[in-house]
Amino acid sequence: MTGNTKNRKSPPPIFFIFSLGLIGFGASKFLPGLFASKNLDPSTPNSTSTPTSGASAPGAIASHISLGNQILLTSQTTAEKQAGVTAFAKGDYKEAVQKFQASLQQHRNDPETVIYLNNAKVSYRTSLKIAVSVPSGSNPNIAQEILRGVAQAQDEINTMGGINGAGLQVTIINDNNRPEVGKEVAIVLANDQKILAVIGHNDSTVSLAAAPIYQDKGLVMVTPTSSANNLSGFGSYIFRTVPNTRSMAAPLAEYIVKQVGQSNIALCYDSQAAGNTSFKDEFIASLSASGGKLVPTVCDLSAPTFNPNTAIADAVSQGAQGLMIGSHVDRIDRAIDLARANQGKLALYSTSTLYTFQTLKDGQKDVDGLILPVPWHPETNPSSTFPKNASQMWGGVVNWRTATSFDATQAIIAGLQQSNTREGLQQALKSPNFSAMGASEEVRFLATGDRAGKPILVQVKQAEKSGYNFVPLP
Repeated sequence: MTGNTKNRKSPPPIFFIFSLGLIGFGASKFLPGLFASKNLDPSTPNSTSTPTSGASAPGAIASHISLGNQILLTSQTTAEKQAGVTAFAKGDYKEAVQKFQASLQQHRNDPETVIYLNNAKVSYRTSLKIAVSVPSGSNPNIAQEILRGVAQAQDEINTMGGINGAGLQVTIINDNNRPEVGKEVAIVLANDQKILAVIGHNDSTVSLAAAPIYQDKGLVMVTPTSSANNLSGFGSYIFRTVPNTRSMAAPLAEYIVKQVGQSNIALCYDSQAAGNTSFKDEFIASLSASGGKLVPTVCDLSAPTFNPNTAIADAVSQGAQGLMIGSHVDRIDRAIDLARANQGKLALYSTSTLYTFQTLKDGQKDVDGLILPVPWHPETNPSSTFPKNASQMWGGVVNWRTATSFDATQAIIAGLQQSNTREGLQQALKSPNFSAMGASEEVRFLATGDRAGKPILVQVKQAEKSGYNFVPLP
């Protein structure tokens, strides 16, 4: 447990944190979204103060950027947190620290407040600044998963004295998983010379839209969740801590054909999601290479005419044995509708996108047996201290998005320890000798900017007493 959590009250039991969500679904040891907040409609922040990171941020985009001066995640807002951002905006960092600490005593698993607290604490000393871009308006649950990894790494390095004595500040961005917003944000961040690196974006479509700007302006981007193949070798400033879709799709396809013994697989994917389009292509190629074949059906989760019952009926009539589902993270409900319509007729497979609390909570028996690849699981490395530290800090088990976001932050920290300039950081990360200790193993980048590593296959299984979990396959 890190030092900045000392002033918080003893944590409430994990079951209390998410009691309503867990009753009936099982409080399993490895619930991926234990801290998922209630769904919120995209909303504007509580305050419209000018952001302290990128004072040049024009108009409406300013409401998407905060170093601590406004609330972007409204799901766990307290009066103390609001008072904290008000004090931060006025430059009263001592008051901000006190208020953020008081807010964390009520909601200790709020990563936005942890980041703002750390930012306020180091405002009096030399500090280095990075940014993290998340869909806090459109998908607050996913945003919190990513922010927890960033917050944990920031908290740890600042507790240990900082980066060569300098504190680490993190500017939070809300891009709503929208490419046009991502572009605007990228321009603002690239033009703010105080920003040394960007962690993000979440969605591959947004990362692909913003990457050309970061590359052109020489600003390092490390995405913890975008897996689209188009990002491989995109540019010398573009990195990721999640495997590309080729690395994720191949083990799954091979397992389906050689271990499960199924060769006829239907496919239903979201054509509006770059990561899913990329995964689809790689999955089809890997399926064929493994001796399987794609059943010729037409199913697009993003289509206005999408009908889950029709999709299942078509797949079954074409002789499919299994169904591969590629969902956008903001449209998981459609994937669950498809699983519900399936009623056990076809074996179900998916991408890492469906590794969410929503999948287990809403899917339950309809997703029982679902198999998918993920970059990380709490059981990946029993000797790793990250899962335990994360559980102590946040009050429960975290999922792969938190781990890969922690890894992205750790990589940037390690690079900044070698050089605190944009160019120097890029050169450090590009070095074949570079490595940083991540959540379960060292973070190393290939020449393409991709992360070296293999995914883990997990399956949804019913717990002994109740509920459903994601369990690693042997």
